Amino acid sequence: MPHANLTSKFVLSAVCPVGKSKIEYVDTNLEGFFIEVHISGTKTFYQRYIDGHNRQRQIKIGRTNVLTVADARKRAIQIKADVSLGNDPKQAKNALRTIPTLNEFFHQRYLPYVKQSKRSWKTDEAVMRLHLLPAMGKFYLDEITAQMVVKMMTDMRAGGYASGTCNRPVIFLRYMFNLASDWGIPGLERNPAKKVPLFEEIPRQRFLSPFEMRALINALKNDENVQAAKAIELLLLTGARRNEITQARWEHINLQQKTMLVPLSKSGKPRTIALNKAACHLIGKLPSHGESPWLFPSPITGRPSPALYYPWVRIRKRAGLTNLRLHDLRHSYASNLVNGGVSLYVVQQLLGHTNPRTTQRYAHLEQETLVKAAEVAAETLKRAVDQRQTSL
Repeated sequence: MPHANLTSKFVLSAVCPVGKSKIEYVDTNLEGFFIEVHISGTKTFYQRYIDGHNRQRQIKIGRTNVLTVADARKRAIQIKADVSLGNDPKQAKNALRTIPTLNEFFHQRYLPYVKQSKRSWKTDEAVMRLHLLPAMGKFYLDEITAQMVVKMMTDMRAGGYASGTCNRPVIFLRYMFNLASDWGIPGLERNPAKKVPLFEEIPRQRFLSPFEMRALINALKNDENVQAAKAIELLLLTGARRNEITQARWEHINLQQKTMLVPLSKSGKPRTIALNKAACHLIGKLPSHGESPWLFPSPITGRPSPALYYPWVRIRKRAGLTNLRLHDLRHSYASNLVNGGVSLYVVQQLLGHTNPRTTQRYAHLEQETLVKAAEVAAETLKRAVDQRQTSL
């Protein structure tokens, strides 16, 4: 291959000889620096080097109609410096091409992984589809910034989402980037969601008053969807989670022992729900016994309806409880137990909590109960004073 002093004038005049498709002109001043001239007239700067495995490689710098000789030479010197420090510019360039977009990473890498290891992967899919993909799904992982994450949060908040709902995609994004880093996805120098501050969440505590409970029971008794109404009533009687009731099967019911088995609870382990007399009576009167494996099959599909969304919206509206959530029935169940004098340890077992601190937030005490407890301290003090005066 011919050598030449690659000046601006030479590069401009360099041509490919007749009979060849391309030719290389190697610079006489900088080792490995050359231009490739094609028969079509296209001219490109390259730098050739030896990598860490003693292999000869070359990396494209750019076209001569875009870069000047001086700029190309500076880049060639930088490439040689990187190689001398143990880096491989070609490998780094190829790695950048393999960085996936957030959408590609989620569907090609993350989702197949969590489907095998995470029971709540459908929740991840919903968070991704509704919030993360519209905001930044088309961007490559190394392009996503903290500013993008903050904008997504503020847009969600402006759209009326609660603090917890706005925080959830950020927490999820942190987890995905941590996994991407652990899996060696190239180009990830930082986690863009790591230091994004979350919105303050105010825990919601909603409990049914006796008046509200009567209103809800009346609405349940008169609803046209008997299956859904019975399922909701059983939630109220047992403090169970929604899916534990909607997915309940007859084979897991033992009315003699007053138990309902949940083969796979939220903790990932089986748990047993204690059934009171009212719950046993309700279950014993269900028409699905013997006709379906589920306690509450849909009259249309024959399979259980996991959401109860539409009947619940109708029922709570009729009861005048439009701000009541299904999960608030579980709160009320725990509150009734504590106000009835049941210990937090027993409440923990009935609710199936593995951590007693979780039970603590359900242990709402009515003001009357607190006043009675405070009176105990006053009565104790009064007895002590009375006894002292008597002894004198």
